[in-house]
Amino acid sequence: MDAVQRVMQEYWGNPSSLHQWGNRSAMVLEQSRLQVAELIKAPADAIIFTAGGTEADNLAIQGVAHHYHRPQHLIISAVEHAAIARPVSQLEQVGWQVTRLPVDGYGRVSPQDLGQALRDNTVLVSIIYGQSEVGTLQDIQSLGQVVRDHGALFHTDAVQVAGRLPLDMQALPVDLLSLSSHKIYGPQGVGALYLRPGVDLAPLITGGGQEAGRRSGTEALPNMAGFGVAAVLASQDMPGETCRLISLRDRLVTQLADLPYLELTGHPQQRLPHHVSFCLTTADGDRVNGKTLVRQMNLAGIGISAGAACRSGVLSPSPILQAMGYDDRLAKCGIRLTLGRHTTSQDIDWTALVLRQVLQRCLEPLALCQT
Repeated sequence: MDAVQRVMQEYWGNPSSLHQWGNRSAMVLEQSRLQVAELIKAPADAIIFTAGGTEADNLAIQGVAHHYHRPQHLIISAVEHAAIARPVSQLEQVGWQVTRLPVDGYGRVSPQDLGQALRDNTVLVSIIYGQSEVGTLQDIQSLGQVVRDHGALFHTDAVQVAGRLPLDMQALPVDLLSLSSHKIYGPQGVGALYLRPGVDLAPLITGGGQEAGRRSGTEALPNMAGFGVAAVLASQDMPGETCRLISLRDRLVTQLADLPYLELTGHPQQRLPHHVSFCLTTADGDRVNGKTLVRQMNLAGIGISAGAACRSGVLSPSPILQAMGYDDRLAKCGIRLTLGRHTTSQDIDWTALVLRQVLQRCLEPLALCQT
């Protein structure tokens, strides 16, 4: 917040201008780029600033696709964020061949399935690193190596992973990677796409040629400065904070493990440090579902989500849970609880207690009816 305010007050020049005020702003911009790059151990010129993770995902998919005069083949997983799934569907409508890889009951993609799906005209594979709805982590190292050995480009949405788990773009076989500022306590409305040096893509927004011609438009400098500082803080805090979040996450899972009708979703170990998700397996999902629990928990001052945060206001089956084998009824009954830097063990205990009471209150009438 201090960085955002300082830039708004003192660095109001356009970074593209040649005068001294523009040069001062350009220095702030490049410092921010370097700070974000250091979070993922990448060269600074590999970072393209965007308006958020959604634009970064769209730029990765469409930017690669628009390089080709004729439709080719691309691969995604069945558990991608809508920011990947929807632009891919748009490409499919204009002739692109699309393979959507199945996942197991935990939401993981098999490297063997990926290898079998690759074709001679496969130009891009995109598989989410940390699934935002169920928390499952993919084996990006193995998946990326399969794609690299084939010669295609590999993109991953690491919005949920950055700042919570180490990312090293010098070691990961990844060509494009999406980031979002507000997931690491930076400002909303700014993100970034890592583009491996030597890889090119067509811009979605053209005009003044900013961001090395890959994303035109005057940069939102205060937001980018805040993003840079957030990246530095996240990098400094990560070792201790990741361990703390895992401990709190596991504490919450343990305290809720004996509850009937509440099933952990996603991989029990290979999951995001700050993420817990469940499916309500009651027989009456039309009356007691994820949205019901969101409202009840909100009355106690606890914010949870039903499904993905971007679509939590819509009561429809989760395509993520459906892909993992849940039927339509159960796919409406997913809830997501995420922990943060201000979450304490007391918060965990309170949340577990309230959720237990809410479930008992909601499900007691069902038990009475059954008896």
